[in-house]
Order: sequence, then C-alpha cells, then structure tokens
Amino acid sequence: MNATTQSHKVRFQPGRLIQYLLLSLGGFVMIFPYLWMISTSFKARGTWYNLSLLPDAFSLEHYERMLSTSLLPRWYANTLIVSIVSTVCVCFFSSLAGYAFSKYRFWGREFMFTMILATIMIPTEMMIIPWYVGIASVGLIDTLPGIMVTGLVSAFGVFVMRQFIANIPDELLDAGRIDGVSEFGLFLRICLPLARPALAVVAIFTFLGNWNDFLWPLIVVNSDSMQTLQVGLSRLSSQETGADWGGTMSGAALASIPMLIVFLFFQKYIVRGMTMSGLKG
Repeated sequence: MNATTQSHKVRFQPGRLIQYLLLSLGGFVMIFPYLWMISTSFKARGTWYNLSLLPDAFSLEHYERMLSTSLLPRWYANTLIVSIVSTVCVCFFSSLAGYAFSKYRFWGREFMFTMILATIMIPTEMMIIPWYVGIASVGLIDTLPGIMVTGLVSAFGVFVMRQFIANIPDELLDAGRIDGVSEFGLFLRICLPLARPALAVVAIFTFLGNWNDFLWPLIVVNSDSMQTLQVGLSRLSSQETGADWGGTMSGAALASIPMLIVFLFFQKYIVRGMTMSGLKG
C-alpha cells in the first residue's frame, strides 16, 4: 500500500519548475506585441499612447471606419485570392514534381533536382528585376496575376514532397497498375492522400508567405485598388497627416485572422510532416 502511494506521489522538481517559468516568460514576451496590437485597435482616438494594456473604454470606431470607408475589404480580398491560388498551385505542382522525382527513373533526374534545390540559395531581391521585366513584357503590371505568377511553384515544396513521397512503398503503386489505374490516377488516388502531412507543411508555409509578402506586391502594383493587405496597411502608418495607429492596428488584427485559422487547421500535421519529410534537424 505504501509503495503504491509513493509511486503516485508527485515529486517536486525545481529544474522542471524553472524550465516552465522560463518558457512561460518567453511565451509572454512573444505574444505581448500581439496583445498590444489588439488593445490599441480597441482604444478610442487620442488614447493610443496610454501605457495600459486594457483600453480605458472599448471602441469599435476604427474597425467600423476601416471596413466602411477604406479599401481594406478590397485589399483583404486581393490578398486572399493571391494566397489561395498560389497555395493550391504550389501544392499541386510540388506534389506532382515530387512524385516524378521520387518514383520515376529518367536521365538527368538527380541533376535536375539539384538545380531546383540550388534556386533556394538565390536571394529573392536578386530576382526582382528579372521578374519585373518578364511581368512587364506580358502586360501583367498592376494585376493580381502579376503578383501570383512568380510564386506558383516552389523549390522548397518540391523538396518536401519528394522526400515524403519517396517513403511511400512502391508496392502500392504496382498494385494500382495491376488494377488498371493510370499513372496520373496513381498520383491522385494513392500518393496525394498518403502525402497529406507533407501537403499541410507546404500549404501552411506557402499561404503564410504569400499573405505576409510585401516587397513584390509593392513593386508590381501601382493602383490603390489592386494593393495587397500588407502594402495597404503600411501606407496607413506613413501618411503625411500622421500615422493612423488605430486604423493600422485594427487592420493588422483583421489580417491576422486567416493566419490563425490556417495554423490551427494544419498544426496537427506539422510535426509529422516535418519528421517524415526529413526536415527535422
């Protein structure tokens, strides 16, 4: 009886307590700017510099103004279209390329895959001028396709999908061929369902990358109505009449909603996808 009682007795571990305290402190430091942003978005005009985390009086004036009198809904829609289309295209093309590189043997396969991976080392800033010249030559300046076209494929996505699909047993594909399934059917009906964890990893990084992209939309878009959310919000904080902190913070709070939804929806696949795709260090 005493042994049973001792086995269920919780032992005090100072090291574990210190670890939890440090992690909690680090978590608070990381989430504090987000809490401050939410608080500022609810503060009335003129009280933005109040050091209190909680507003003196909650106000929805900034949300009402941004949604009714500004171009925020249009920017929101533009960014949503760009992010969704880019994510779908990257997931499809990356999984298709990963399937070909992992399950087919053809001349130059390793060289081609190495060249694709080598593009990851090229800084995005070095590609701005070639991208812009190419986009201008086909008349896509100041359009949503002009924003999307440079991000429809991803070397990172090809790498993740290739590493993951390589672990799918070839016997499953051979069994499908015996049953008369086409090669593209093998990809759609066998590989894609089994590769959902890796697809989730590619999808969440692609969506967040496009949702937060600032430099390329800033360069390729000229008109206010075609701007993306990040570019539009940056202009609110740099107006000649003074920064509109209430509008900026309320817009940023609204901009964070899709990112939270995407992460919560895909988070259960992240660890598994990272581990099985060979990205865990």
